[in-house]
Amino acid sequence: MSTECICGSGSLDLCSTEFPDRLSLMEVRLQAQEDEITLLKSSLADTVPLALTRAIQSLSLEDALPESIQFTDETPIKLRGEEEDAFEEEMGKDQTWSSIVEESIQPTTIRTLQQQQSKSSEDSQGSCPQTPTSSSPAPPKEPASSPHGGPLSSIREGEKMLCLTNPNYSTRCNCKHQSHLHFHIFMLCILPFILLTGQSIKMFIRGRPITMYIPSNILNYEELRMDLPSQKLDLDWVYGYRGRDCRANLYLLPSGEAVYFIACVVVLYHISNQTQRHYQKHTDCVRCLAIHPDKVRVASGQTAGVDKDGKPLQPFVHIWDSKTLVTLQQIGLGTFERGVGAVAFSSSDAGTFLCVIDDSNEHVLSVWDWNKNIKHNEVKNTNEAVLAVDFSPTDTNNIISCGKSHVYFWTMTAGTLTKKQGIFGKYKKPKFVLCFVFSLTGDVLTGDSEGNILTWGKSAADIKTLGKGAKETFQIMKQTRAHEGSVFTMCVLQGGAILSGGGKDRKIIRWSADLAPERECEIPEKFGAVRTIADVDGEELLVGTTRNAILRGTFSDGFVAIVQGHVDEMWGLATHHTQNIFLTCGNDRQVCVWNAEEHKLDWCTTLEESGLCADFSPNGAVVSVGLSTGRWVVLDLQTKEVVSDLTDGNEQLSVMRYSPDGSFLAVGSHDNFIYIYNVTEGGRRYTRFGKCTGHSSFITHLDWSKDGKYVMSNSGDYEILYWDVASGCKLLRNRFESKDRKWASYTCVLGFHVMGVWLEGSDGTDINALCRSHSESMVAVADDFCKVHLFQYPCPKPKAPSYKYEGHGSHVTNVRFTHNDSHLLSMGGKDTCILQWRVKGAGTGDHKEHLASSSSKRVCVCVEQSGGEEEEDEAGSGGWEEEWSERERKRERERETGWLGLRWEFYRSTETKTRFFYHPEKHCSGNFKLLPARAAAPCRVPALSRNGGKYASTREDIKNQRHIWIHIFIHTTRESVKIEFV
Repeated sequence: MSTECICGSGSLDLCSTEFPDRLSLMEVRLQAQEDEITLLKSSLADTVPLALTRAIQSLSLEDALPESIQFTDETPIKLRGEEEDAFEEEMGKDQTWSSIVEESIQPTTIRTLQQQQSKSSEDSQGSCPQTPTSSSPAPPKEPASSPHGGPLSSIREGEKMLCLTNPNYSTRCNCKHQSHLHFHIFMLCILPFILLTGQSIKMFIRGRPITMYIPSNILNYEELRMDLPSQKLDLDWVYGYRGRDCRANLYLLPSGEAVYFIACVVVLYHISNQTQRHYQKHTDCVRCLAIHPDKVRVASGQTAGVDKDGKPLQPFVHIWDSKTLVTLQQIGLGTFERGVGAVAFSSSDAGTFLCVIDDSNEHVLSVWDWNKNIKHNEVKNTNEAVLAVDFSPTDTNNIISCGKSHVYFWTMTAGTLTKKQGIFGKYKKPKFVLCFVFSLTGDVLTGDSEGNILTWGKSAADIKTLGKGAKETFQIMKQTRAHEGSVFTMCVLQGGAILSGGGKDRKIIRWSADLAPERECEIPEKFGAVRTIADVDGEELLVGTTRNAILRGTFSDGFVAIVQGHVDEMWGLATHHTQNIFLTCGNDRQVCVWNAEEHKLDWCTTLEESGLCADFSPNGAVVSVGLSTGRWVVLDLQTKEVVSDLTDGNEQLSVMRYSPDGSFLAVGSHDNFIYIYNVTEGGRRYTRFGKCTGHSSFITHLDWSKDGKYVMSNSGDYEILYWDVASGCKLLRNRFESKDRKWASYTCVLGFHVMGVWLEGSDGTDINALCRSHSESMVAVADDFCKVHLFQYPCPKPKAPSYKYEGHGSHVTNVRFTHNDSHLLSMGGKDTCILQWRVKGAGTGDHKEHLASSSSKRVCVCVEQSGGEEEEDEAGSGGWEEEWSERERKRERERETGWLGLRWEFYRSTETKTRFFYHPEKHCSGNFKLLPARAAAPCRVPALSRNGGKYASTREDIKNQRHIWIHIFIHTTRESVKIEFV
């Protein structure tokens, strides 16, 4: 394009071609500026009133409180980093507790504040520091310093709190009448998540306010109680196999079980019985396997991975019993770097030693006495990739490793490992040596990327070439052309015959002991190349392939798949409305329909583009699949044919959702629009009905109302919008009207009923998907940290407790319940794994789960009754989970007989050195105390009643005070503990 344009009579054509491009560019820039202004206005609209409110409260807070409770210069503000640590050390035993009654202060006038004075309350001694929260807005990266910090923030009213004063603090902060007075507004609360204002709640994600209205049937939001769900999950089935990038990962046990891995799970699949067992003690993706000579014990190594904060975790190797699934030994924790690439048991000494190669830059080779967890030898291997390692079957002191352009022969003597490199001599040096085996004659056979099988042997020193003092070397004795393309795997049969598996030619060839070809077959192209081979009985074979399938068969009968899976990242997941089948799709362009009862793939088809979302029609006859280019197709479940093919925009589609009666289909796109279609002819004909326009970012989730007239949608900028589809796809400006609407499904990650699934510190992308059960009793969440969570539904309060389940080795992209809620399906992204979880009632099942909550650290609770024995339990332990129902029943019985009930919430701290307790006087029938797990010197809790600052003297006094909250700020965690006496 020309940089100048003179609009004379001779250049009109040039101007006319330039102006449209310039106008388009200006429109794009203008739209971007408008979006920024909208965000700024939204933030200022919430920040400025809040700041003004805090300023008004700051000027008259002393007058608004009881006469005996005044803010002083000793009231601390939140410190950061080293200053905070130094301050805590300085505080020591000079800290004291003060009781502050926080009334419902309205942001009106000083006179109004002065009219809200209360009676006095007295100070008591204590020794726990606290964490005040400043009331001025702050950037999202500092959640503790602002009600808008973190993703979700809150201010609560009408609660009785404990705050800390330090008589030595006035010299550090003397700002009572300064501009920083708002820091003295002591609005500390248990749940720094939300801002509660009348009938609405504001949740903040990345500084953006999200307003949600409280349904009419909730009369007191503060009294809502969040419990664990009554159901639990048990891993039922694992779909998939990791063959695309791992080797030597398929073995057959004498029990008839095939052992392989995917994601963080080692699967033991009984081929005849078609049942699975699972070893689930790994914390990240399993990378390698080895079977002990006794064919019972198994070694499995994992990658390092990272935690929630991006910090690297330590890899390790587990040795476990395949019969009992009990872990026998864990080795290498803190020793290996990045991950474990290969493992091997010694065989000549009954499996005493284990050889491990890690994924560090030097690919360190180490030898362990695994029974004693003692490392005998360690040596840096090479900077090149190492693909396999094994002991000599006749001598434990001899080890061989191979990889990129090398074969190393190791000798272990006197605690040292010495290396000799294989010499290729006149033969072409391959780019990769991919595998090796030991023949029955003791020779080493290697398969390489050139398609050759090389036979290696020792040779006497060539003094003429290498000079005096030369030692024996390992050289190629024979080269055999085996495959077109690479030789990926080799296997030695009992009679001495050898099997080899090819890459490009996808052939399995049987060789005699002297490498004469005997038989061969070719596996179907759709399964990919041969990755590994396991011998079943000398005739029948198991074959792992590069397209994540396991085949079973013989040379004469061919091979069929017994395990299949996706080969690239998956996102689309849908469950049938009346049958136990489900559909998956992903970046590998495959659409797969699975049978959840028979645990098999019903059928699979390949599309022209990546599938990212899907949904079954309510009649169950068709399924719609959204693709990565704005195109979407409808498939007939019986014929597998495409019955409809349409396109909306040119951006990827993120969600497809049929209305409850199947008359409409909503298509959410990354072009910020929701397209609504009329559905006729049983789901085979679609006509555009309208388009929902109003979102300023891409659509992420949407749901239909039960009457099929309204749609709720979420977008990439954390916006919740409601649409009246029946009235022409109109945007409902007054979202208050939708607070009591019933939704046919609930997959939107933002909404009042699922607000509690968001953890403190979330940035808005930590939850990829959620799904409410059809019974509306639980909600499953797929997070970005490889976890599946199970919450009670609804969970509208922050820090809702949940069960957390591990198994995936990548971000969990989607979750769905089956039509009868009998199972939950979760889908990993990069791990290409589908996990099927059985939904079980509370207290059943033996599975890997954790009590998950941002406040679920251990607190030991003791209830001591007069003249009775002491009961002790540990919140967060298995016993607490199992006995919760019994505790609730006991609490009801005690209340009926006049006992004082105790309920604890938001317990935290495993390392605090402070304990606290409450003792009513003798007129009350019981003594109650709440102890952290590691308790030391006690500190007294101040008065609970407002009768002149004394302890409540009668049971009636306590009974009249229906809700009394005591907030204790633990020293080590700065998190509050809430005890409610009811």
